[in-house]
Amino acid sequence: MYIIRADGNAKIGAGHLMRCMTIAGELAEIDGGRDGILFLCADAQSAALAAEHGFRAEALESDYRKMESELPLLEKGFGRCNPKSSHIILVDSYYVTDAYLEGLRAFGRVALLDDLGERRYPVDCVINYNACADGKRYKRLYEGSGTCLALGCGYVPVRAQFLNRKYRVRGEVKRVLITTGGGDIDNIAGQILEKIEDGEREYTLVTGQFNPHFKELKELERRRRNIHILHNVADMESLMEKCDLAVTAGGSTIYELAAVGVPFICFSYAKNQEELTKYIGEKNIAGYSGAFHIDREGMLERLETLFEKLAGDFEQRRLFHEKEQGMVDGGGAHRLARILTELCGEGKETKENE
Repeated sequence: MYIIRADGNAKIGAGHLMRCMTIAGELAEIDGGRDGILFLCADAQSAALAAEHGFRAEALESDYRKMESELPLLEKGFGRCNPKSSHIILVDSYYVTDAYLEGLRAFGRVALLDDLGERRYPVDCVINYNACADGKRYKRLYEGSGTCLALGCGYVPVRAQFLNRKYRVRGEVKRVLITTGGGDIDNIAGQILEKIEDGEREYTLVTGQFNPHFKELKELERRRRNIHILHNVADMESLMEKCDLAVTAGGSTIYELAAVGVPFICFSYAKNQEELTKYIGEKNIAGYSGAFHIDREGMLERLETLFEKLAGDFEQRRLFHEKEQGMVDGGGAHRLARILTELCGEGKETKENE
């Protein structure tokens, strides 16, 4: 039985759930369907999102920020499953503690999605699929633990619809895509729009399921014909393919844009996004405008300058297109699903694909 513990809400966005559902889809292909997969979520809203995508899901009615408090509740999900030895548990949360993870290990083997690599966790497998994942640092952290390490871009769980697109870098930037994640409680997307909107180009702003500013953004759309506000987009890959330049927060969208080949500018708005977005800028894979959560005004000013520069530089956009596509090969979710199916075995190893 595969148990996936993840949440999605206005504060953290939907990215955690979405990447877990991508992995779960591959698990279903490998291991006989979705009946053997259960999502456990803190709240009904998160569970409903997983259910909308065809997965069994249950709400623990707990506080996603206080995970230890839900340990007594886990029998709700685990109690109706197969024997404990068959449970493989994938956890995707920044609020885990050692006590919580040790508690989960009483029910089965535990794999953890970890974007930071700052400390050693008591788990059977650690996954960091970011391009900047430091293999040497992880090996030092987990030396002697026997923990399986799945590191690097070879494990990026990009959905199949973003792969093998026939994107073409066009000579003029006419269509711009802006995406800032599922929550965006600070309305970063609206602030970006104020900085780069010129009255001529077409601007499509994609808001997530939990965006609290949707109504005011729609009012902006009503006043300006060149602005389009979309909500809960099912065909994101087609929007990406049609745009000439994108602006995005750090996170899974970076890898989706890279898979399609869209030239983009990225920024971070949380600590867990800093390392990846800086890495992309340092390696000149795409544009990088800074950290919104550290220097809001500075990030927006740099973004405005960089946007105008890139909009007028076809060769730089073409270079970004080529370098981005080297980040994602499309097999990441399948490789992660394979690792999860193999967790019941005794052998563990470090798996790097940087």
